[in-house]
Amino acid sequence: MRILLIEDEATLARQLADTLSQAGYVVDHASDGIDAEHLGTENPYDAVILDLGLPKLDGLTVLKRWRQAGNGVPVLILTARDSWVEKVEGIDAGADDYLTK
Repeated sequence: MRILLIEDEATLARQLADTLSQAGYVVDHASDGIDAEHLGTENPYDAVILDLGLPKLDGLTVLKRWRQAGNGVPVLILTARDSWVEKVEGIDAGADDYLTK
């Protein structure tokens, strides 16, 4: 399984990538929204782990653009944002699940 990990905090990204790799997943990493949008558009992924607070382009915009383009890859939002409004926005934008850090 190939996973796209989109996380701008380097330590957390490294920990998540290491854990997923040890579990047998192939992990690609993007640390900003522009790289994330490009990777998710150009490569086939089985799943995406998406942070919302990204530099250059926020995660919610990335997700909305993918969905508008017909990209139906399963997306798990993993973010520090924990308000109900943001959770609803994430699910409405097309996320399959929403977890807070």
